[in-house]
Amino acid sequence: MKVAALSGGVGGARMLRGLAALEDVDLTAIVNIGDDEMIYGLAVSPDIDTVIYTLADREGPQGWGVADDSHAVMTSLERFPINTWFSMGDADLATNLFRTARLGQGWTLSQTTTAQAAVFGVKATVIPATDDPVRTEVRLADEEWISFQTYFVDRRHQGDVIDVRFLGAWASRPAPGVLEAIHQADLIVIGPSNPPLSIWPILAVPGVADAVGDAKRVVAVSPLFGGRPLKGPADVVMRGLGLPPGNAGVLAAYDGLLDELIIDTADVADIDDIDTEVQVRARDIRIADVDSATDLASALIDQ
Repeated sequence: MKVAALSGGVGGARMLRGLAALEDVDLTAIVNIGDDEMIYGLAVSPDIDTVIYTLADREGPQGWGVADDSHAVMTSLERFPINTWFSMGDADLATNLFRTARLGQGWTLSQTTTAQAAVFGVKATVIPATDDPVRTEVRLADEEWISFQTYFVDRRHQGDVIDVRFLGAWASRPAPGVLEAIHQADLIVIGPSNPPLSIWPILAVPGVADAVGDAKRVVAVSPLFGGRPLKGPADVVMRGLGLPPGNAGVLAAYDGLLDELIIDTADVADIDDIDTEVQVRARDIRIADVDSATDLASALIDQ
């Protein structure tokens, strides 16, 4: 079975890990790059790295970064007059050095991602949504627009997000293989990621949303448990953008795209409360370990 998955953040990466563990699944991960930013002079692609580290079983204990990483460079950098708000382990630094060097030599982000995945032994196809720069910005109440990383990391996602935009999206093009993977897929999976901040930047790339809307079968896994995410500000952001609370907001975020929505058993009451033509099913969607992620992936495949 050909599966194309839209992914961003830790939840999406864990969903990919379950799909990748299944036999007879040809998996393509289409990854958000709205979080990308130049930090310490390096081209940082947090969601691409999280996906690859997780698929390689090398992710850190928080779900991001590299397991058992050292921080000698950051410790030394703190001696200098520079704001070290964005922490980066030494092994993670090597990934970003490689990416920055190759992009400087004219490689595309897709090419660097393919090479990175090969180094980590990842067999699934991992593709950025676009090779062009698309940058997520949020606007907080009574403030100007700020970058995603400023909001999410530096400010620890504090404050009410009242608007979101994706700079450069209108001029971008899907990376090579993105539309082909969607068109050829037997199943599209939208991972349990923050809909506005992790999945909308992918859908903002011209042609991607239309392709997903035309796909054979599209299933989204909710990022909510009892109406709230396990971590991160998904519920707060959706509310601030005017989306309905709970899983009704997840459906509204993907309006017109879904055939099915998988929600957690803690939210089973939502099935009767939501007025939708989308099939809504409840099951355990906690996927912190590979076995639970594989069980959920099997349920998606076998339906």
